[in-house]
Amino acid sequence: MSFTYLQLKDAIKAYTEYEETSFVNNIPLFIRLSEERILKNVQLSLFRKNATAQTSASVQYIKVPSDFLAPFSLSMTGTDGDKFFVDFKDPSFVQTYTPDPTTTGLPKYYCVFDVDNFLMAPTPNAAFTAELHYYYRPESLTAGSDSGTSWLSENAEMTLLYGALIEAYIYMKGEQDIMAYYDKRFQESLIPLKMLGEAKETTDEYRTGKVIRAKQ
Repeated sequence: MSFTYLQLKDAIKAYTEYEETSFVNNIPLFIRLSEERILKNVQLSLFRKNATAQTSASVQYIKVPSDFLAPFSLSMTGTDGDKFFVDFKDPSFVQTYTPDPTTTGLPKYYCVFDVDNFLMAPTPNAAFTAELHYYYRPESLTAGSDSGTSWLSENAEMTLLYGALIEAYIYMKGEQDIMAYYDKRFQESLIPLKMLGEAKETTDEYRTGKVIRAKQ
């Protein structure tokens, strides 16, 4: 089973039994919010890619890709060819680690500073080539035609539907028991996706020779 964009919109209307104009106009938003719920709960390697950028000496910021969702790894390579990895931390840790931005050195940590920038600490003491391996936000199902599909609508169709129904009932200020039911179904439908993500991650780690702890 899978959903086209039109089929998913029709399913949302059928499940809610609600077709008021403003509600129908907001269905694309419900779907986008559902996509965001899924992508933030499950990190799938098929939604992972690389981007490179150049850092500058004494500049502590580096641009965030426009489709960035979550980090996987960040490496830096100097002009001498030496490569090292930078650890991802929360903003408070990074800013506390190097409170003075004029303190320079080999970057050890980075964080999402704002929607456009990563912040590094300490501030780079030289120019580096940065390679970011990250999870990206794929194009929404709502960006295509009514007959269009997406990976999520073909492989996680019920998760996408339940997530959209949660958003729809929030909009409708619907009954709490119904919202709780759809949230339960959403969480249950996430399990196969999480298993897929973890299995692929394990395969990738073994293939690249990295050591990981056993899955609990």
